[in-house]
Amino acid sequence: MPYTFCKSQQLYDRACKSIAAGVNSGIRKMEQPVPLYFDHGDGPRLWDVDGNEYIDFQIGQGALLYGHAPRGMADAIAEQARKGTHWAAQSELEIEVAERLQKMIPSAELVRFSNSATEVVLSAFRLARGHTGRKLILKFEGHYHGWADEGLVGFAPPPDKWGTEEKPTRLHPSQGVIPEVLDQFVVARWNDPAHLRQRIDEFKGQIAAIIFEPVLCNTGCMEPAPGLMQTIRELCDRDGMLMISDETITGIRFGAGCAQKHYGYSPDLTILGKAIGGGLPFAALAGKKFAFEKIINGSVIHAGTLNGNPLCLAASKWCLDYVIAKGESHPGEIIALGNQLMTGLRKLADRNKIPLRPQGPGLVFHCVMLKPGATEGIVTSYRDYVKRHDAPRWAHLRLCLLQEGVRAIERGLWFISMAHEEKDILEALQRTEKAFARHAVEWKPAA
Repeated sequence: MPYTFCKSQQLYDRACKSIAAGVNSGIRKMEQPVPLYFDHGDGPRLWDVDGNEYIDFQIGQGALLYGHAPRGMADAIAEQARKGTHWAAQSELEIEVAERLQKMIPSAELVRFSNSATEVVLSAFRLARGHTGRKLILKFEGHYHGWADEGLVGFAPPPDKWGTEEKPTRLHPSQGVIPEVLDQFVVARWNDPAHLRQRIDEFKGQIAAIIFEPVLCNTGCMEPAPGLMQTIRELCDRDGMLMISDETITGIRFGAGCAQKHYGYSPDLTILGKAIGGGLPFAALAGKKFAFEKIINGSVIHAGTLNGNPLCLAASKWCLDYVIAKGESHPGEIIALGNQLMTGLRKLADRNKIPLRPQGPGLVFHCVMLKPGATEGIVTSYRDYVKRHDAPRWAHLRLCLLQEGVRAIERGLWFISMAHEEKDILEALQRTEKAFARHAVEWKPAA
């Protein structure tokens, strides 16, 4: 019998009377049939207030690489809480976490801590501009770098406002943005090295940095084209720009050395968030010593009352030690589980004549739902994704999955955690079989 969500609906109705729009992050309103309220989690499983159990592939938007409520991390946080929750000063913990990041990530010669990856992105932009004396940042169409004025430029423009193939728009999806912010950016298409060269040459000598998600996880799940990372590195070295790798999602999910080691490149600055805090508000800017010089000498300001919070540091130390202890088995184990799940989803989709096409590196992947008549093949760019992905049909299928106890992210992204085991994958596919069969019967495209 499909799940029902009466208590979540009651709580949401109550929340709308005291919380603006009823939620504390706009994206959470996307969930259908109602933004869910949860009671507890354990490993790869999650229970909502209605008592529904889920095999969770949303996993805290990727932050819970270790699963829900790992006992060791809970103990580390509790031990620190008894000592103190906040000092607005230094502790040995921050050195211990920084030293671990140095050992894990070859490009992490120095680090600075913050509370969210959005803050770290803004710090990286300020540092790049201070380092180079230039104002422009080049980012890629469809890439997400936090919700602030600068992070969302060019993120998800509608097709009628894309701009040309040669000059993608610098549109921001939110009202209330300082108009001049848009003029500080150059937008290029992802996975097109020739186009990237053209954009760099067009603004030669004016660009402070190139920023990117090494795997475009926030719009589909698109790995870098062969040679793209090498092209970015080459252009940054040629023109004196900083190479900024936004590993908010990919950092340590792809192993101790992050996606930069997995794909074989060395950035100047790296944004780290989500998994390095295990669900606590913790993020870091890591990078090469020369790139930090302006922070070291004080000419670029980086500050924050809660930076280096000891509770977050205690959690992060546990998380990093967990990854280090996994050694060479990570990320191979979760890649294998993800590939098994993608293969199973595709087989069930084909059996039910559903045009679902999972794609990605396994440990994170996206379910592209092809529109009628759309071409087959891997989606490699934001525009291609919008043209081919049937978002309304995916939303219906996602609801069917939720009602059978399989939880994926609303926009189609799936994460594998280190708490998932093969038995969870097999059970998820059993539940998915029911969801797919119901979707195949119920789905009716809009007239």
